[in-house]
Amino acid sequence: MPSYVHRTARIEDLPVIVDIYNSTIASREVTADTEPITVQSREGWFADHTPDRRPLWVIHRADDTAAEPEIVGWLSYSNFYGRPAYSGTAELSIYVAEKWRGKGVGRYCLEEAIAFAPQVKVHTLLGFIFGHNKPSLELFRKFGFETWAHFPRVANLDGIERDLDILGKRVA
Repeated sequence: MPSYVHRTARIEDLPVIVDIYNSTIASREVTADTEPITVQSREGWFADHTPDRRPLWVIHRADDTAAEPEIVGWLSYSNFYGRPAYSGTAELSIYVAEKWRGKGVGRYCLEEAIAFAPQVKVHTLLGFIFGHNKPSLELFRKFGFETWAHFPRVANLDGIERDLDILGKRVA
């Protein structure tokens, strides 16, 4: 299994971040978006991620020594509910390039996110995961996340109603 490293995303990474995100839409397992998004539509989202509070990281192989290593996935911390009292809670999003799924990128992301959370004053991590996304549910549970909320049939994907689970973990 390859090993991975990460760095803070730069604005020039946004097209790859969007491509990886868009590659998950067709599966109807990962995101509630049903049509591809654009780079322009994500510029504000990108700006909301700051290394000192809500980082956005790109992941690449540790042994990729290219000047610009191939981005194999990304991770973001996002605000939960957007009010000051929730500042110690962050939602994690992990997206992996199609050819890198099942190769430990998600595991790497969760390990790093959990370890890093106290540095950005986060004590609680959340994952919003569709109930039929078994690989993601299993991954988060392996890291001690528990189901804190279950929303039955709240999403409609191509005429099929889907559940949303919120998994949570206290990390500090």
